[in-house]
Amino acid sequence: MRAYLLVGFLLILIFGGISGYLYNTFTRFAGMDFTPPPITVAAAVAETATWPTELEAVGTIRAVRGAELSAETSGEIISIAIDSGAQVRAGDLLLTINDSLEQASRERQEANLTLARLLYKRDASLIKQKSIPQSQYDRSQADLDSAIAQLAETEARLENKRITAPFAGTAGIIKVKVGDYIEQGTAITTLQDLSELEVDFSVPARYFPRLRKGQDITVYTAAFPQRAFHGTLQAMDARVDAGTRNISLRANLTDSDGLLPGMFTRITINLGQPVNVVTVPETAVSYSLHGNTVYVIDTGENGLQVQPRVVATGDARAGKIAITKGLQGGEQVVTVGQNKLHRGAQVVIDETVKLP
Repeated sequence: MRAYLLVGFLLILIFGGISGYLYNTFTRFAGMDFTPPPITVAAAVAETATWPTELEAVGTIRAVRGAELSAETSGEIISIAIDSGAQVRAGDLLLTINDSLEQASRERQEANLTLARLLYKRDASLIKQKSIPQSQYDRSQADLDSAIAQLAETEARLENKRITAPFAGTAGIIKVKVGDYIEQGTAITTLQDLSELEVDFSVPARYFPRLRKGQDITVYTAAFPQRAFHGTLQAMDARVDAGTRNISLRANLTDSDGLLPGMFTRITINLGQPVNVVTVPETAVSYSLHGNTVYVIDTGENGLQVQPRVVATGDARAGKIAITKGLQGGEQVVTVGQNKLHRGAQVVIDETVKLP
């Protein structure tokens, strides 16, 4: 009997100790604060600004005077007078095709022309004396005209054997070499006058009423990412492309140093109608299928907290993006650290982060 009482006492003692330990542990846990620490973020204040209305497009730079030079006749190249990339003047000889046959033909026709002139002069003198019939004089005159025409034809063929510069400019890569036999239309090189460039581009036709000749444009290229080139709108096409519903435009570049024909460009046109917008740094906006969101910072009971807000966005310029709906100027938004946030999250602002 005593053994049972002893075992029972020991069990009560053991379970009592365990219960006391668990009670003290849970009591201590209940008094602890499990609230997560504030999340460190960067923030900026939404600003109101006046932005000019701008139209953006992409285009291609072209030379006002630019040409792809090709052969007008076939034959073997016997000389190339310039090097690739050379500066040439209008009329400079670039390339000569074998013209030995035409040279011989010209010599023969020059002799025929000399003879025809002598005969014509003789017959012209004799016809005045009525020593020859009129038909002989007419034949002499026709022979002279024929000799002149044949020589002119040969001179034209000789001219086609010589490729000359149609205007002053910079030659491109010479695509042929001495000894090559080329066919009519074979590309030889390009010639570009880099002193005057233009840019071709297109915009949606709905903007046509707001465009005018002489309008300022700004051009950006990947070759000079930090430099803006300027130009003026020169011409607008007389019709809209039925396939794309765009209208083609052409602008002259007023400064084009360093640019080359064929370069891809990004173009902005100032339409001259400024609008008031609310702007935030581009990093403040989170994009998703459910909508574009910003985290707005408010003052709560325990400090600063954030609330997500769906907004409508507009143009982006120089690191800023326009908010067209959902945000007011003066409200503070999170710009860095959104991936750690949730609705009602406590935050602390890191003032050391520099933003545009």
